[in-house]
Amino acid sequence: MKYIIRSLSYIFHPLFMPIAGVLLYFQISPRFFNSSFLFSKVFATVIMTVIIPILSYFMLKNLNLVTEIHLKKVKERRYPLLMQLLFTLLLLKIVFKGYEIPEVYFFFVGILGSSLAALILVFAKFKASLHMIGISGLLTFIIGLSIHFNQNLLLLIALLVIGCGGTATSRLDAKAHTYIELIIGFFVGALPQLMSFKYWL
Repeated sequence: MKYIIRSLSYIFHPLFMPIAGVLLYFQISPRFFNSSFLFSKVFATVIMTVIIPILSYFMLKNLNLVTEIHLKKVKERRYPLLMQLLFTLLLLKIVFKGYEIPEVYFFFVGILGSSLAALILVFAKFKASLHMIGISGLLTFIIGLSIHFNQNLLLLIALLVIGCGGTATSRLDAKAHTYIELIIGFFVGALPQLMSFKYWL
């Protein structure tokens, strides 16, 4: 059981939440997208939110700016979060333009807001849970899609709620966060997504 709980930290790692949101959007959306358009958006998202951040992590590790991938020390979060802000801005400027897929565009606007808030908290020497930021942002986005497309996504929403609880348990079990860090992380992820709803719902 402990192995399963610990594995949730990797399954719901914040690196994977943006691409999960994009893939789920294309699965849920009733709009038609040709295969080349879909592939280009997914491929660019994987490059900008998974591949380049992983390579950046190894670069930062070689420079002794980070020690491990979960970034347990507050000061180690500065450079990864700054890079995430940059990569998210590039996605918004180059890949997901507001007039093409507004739902996904504002999903990344929400991610940008969450990343900025997490960075501000880091400078205040507070370590909000990046895992909770990621999964709560995804959960809120899916709730928005359910309302927007008038689709019953209760099963998916329930699975993500369970994922939130499992991820929080995993981070507590690993002694990576306190309860308050998990709660603040949840709201830092969810609130920017909620604030973006008025622009696309």
